[in-house]
Amino acid sequence: MAGLAIFLGAALGFAAVRFKVQEDPIVEQIDAILPQTQCGQCGFPGCKPYATAIANGEAEINQCPPGGEDGIHKLAELLGVEFKPLNDEHGEPKPKAVAVIDEATCIGCTLCIQACPVDAILGAAKQMHTVIAQECTGCELCIAPCPVDCISMDTIQEAVATWKWKYPVVQMKVRA
Repeated sequence: MAGLAIFLGAALGFAAVRFKVQEDPIVEQIDAILPQTQCGQCGFPGCKPYATAIANGEAEINQCPPGGEDGIHKLAELLGVEFKPLNDEHGEPKPKAVAVIDEATCIGCTLCIQACPVDAILGAAKQMHTVIAQECTGCELCIAPCPVDCISMDTIQEAVATWKWKYPVVQMKVRA
């Protein structure tokens, strides 16, 4: 039995290496530019499917409100296409926000947990829920299903801890 298990393991390992499907590197580069909110405002179920559609020419680069104008500029530069303003059909850019649950009002229905695409909400049935602020992308998908309207969005104020450098960092070598 052990010999058969070793043989099958080796065969599976060989097959995994031999028949590995290489992903398109441009899809990975586009996906890295997108904000990873998984909000679906672009008309796709998440950032990766939207990136794939852009790479295949099935979607425009201006369908991501959370990415805003900055994201569209980066996508246009990467793909060598002309900049297009954000398509209003998909929403408007908003400041970065995080969901907050009024725990005194929460009835523990778990509808917000089911709606969250990044598992940023913790709680159990018939118990209060809470949001893991570091995981929340601010997609607002948890607000609509809440039957008691106990979820609000708090804008994240820019501070040293939340500030992001908008331009790539260029490292310079110092000669000794």
